Amino acid sequence: MAPTDETGQVTPQASPFGTTPPTRPPADGAAGANSRMPRWLPRAMVLALALIAVFQLGSWAFHELTGLLINILIAFFLALAIEPAVSWMASRGMRRGLATFLVSLAVLIVAAGFVTLLGSMLAGQIIKIVEGFPDYLDSVINWINAHFHTDLKRVDIQEGLLRSDWLRNYVQNSATGVLDVSTQVLGGLFQLLTIALFSFYFAADGPRLRRAICSVLPPAKQAEVLRAWEIAVNKTGGYIYSRGLMALVSGIAHYILLQILDVPYAPVLAVWVGLVSQFIPTIGTYLAGALPMLIAFTVDPWYALWVLIFVVIYQQFENYMLQPKLTSKTVDIHPAVAFGSVVAGTALLGAVGALIAIPAIATLQAFLGAYVKRYDVTDDPRVHGHRTGEQRPSLLKRARGLWARRPRTGG
Repeated sequence: MAPTDETGQVTPQASPFGTTPPTRPPADGAAGANSRMPRWLPRAMVLALALIAVFQLGSWAFHELTGLLINILIAFFLALAIEPAVSWMASRGMRRGLATFLVSLAVLIVAAGFVTLLGSMLAGQIIKIVEGFPDYLDSVINWINAHFHTDLKRVDIQEGLLRSDWLRNYVQNSATGVLDVSTQVLGGLFQLLTIALFSFYFAADGPRLRRAICSVLPPAKQAEVLRAWEIAVNKTGGYIYSRGLMALVSGIAHYILLQILDVPYAPVLAVWVGLVSQFIPTIGTYLAGALPMLIAFTVDPWYALWVLIFVVIYQQFENYMLQPKLTSKTVDIHPAVAFGSVVAGTALLGAVGALIAIPAIATLQAFLGAYVKRYDVTDDPRVHGHRTGEQRPSLLKRARGLWARRPRTGG
């Protein structure tokens, strides 16, 4: 126990390092100060709650505005696609707004014509199916009666079908679904109008938009933004124009074949093959060729075979002769990269992502090619897939060596 003096305080003790100061019990004020909440803690809690609220608000706003952001993205790529034509017409003295209107009107006329031709073909096929349905039903009933020894009649089947609960429920569901279809049609028209307005703004006021973006950036960054914008315009416009030219050539070639075979709806089928085969990479040609093959099969099964042979031959001609010449200066992407970008774009944005995936990847590839430093590759055999070091004997030579060294027994 430490010694104390007459007043009860602990006296200092001697130690090898000097005199130890006396220890005193902590005062009540000091204990209260140590147990008090730090001043920064309430502010930190308020800041954390504010950040969480801002994050939740931003997530909600982004979720609600996803449709609008996708429409703006589509409009931006459409503006990039028509930017070369608008700039060319503006450089000839035409006002940029009028040039944008004329190019947009031409695109609208082409799209409306394609939809009209495709709709007329589908309507004609549906009418033929409805008109020929009684004969088809009679043939099915006769086949069933002949093979299963039944006595079915078309009148009995029609009356049973009209009185069935399934048909009544189907009619009721269709009547209630008309409102949903009308709402979806109106929503689709509103989205098209939104895309058209934004694309017109981006194309007509492109210089003003670039000036507004560059006004908030330093001069060094302005050059980078303008260069990236120029690359995006060249790649997107080049992709659309080169694909459109190849679609025209493909449509003309398939139209000649279908007209020779006297396949119905040859013009719309040719347009279908041209557009689908060019704007869906790798497998687009075979998907597009399925519809004319099906229509040709209804005329003559041998015509479907001729269409298949022509589609395969034309695909080889396009891959090795036509496409390299048209896309060498616009969009040169490896087929595997193009197909992968379309799959990724479809997974992210659906059909919209499939359409804008290739120009986006082409823009990114061109941008990286302009700014990523490349080096000469050494002349290493491993670059070409060859083995290095001492070459081992082949399997045939080793088998011959083992056969020569095998023990032989005298006869």
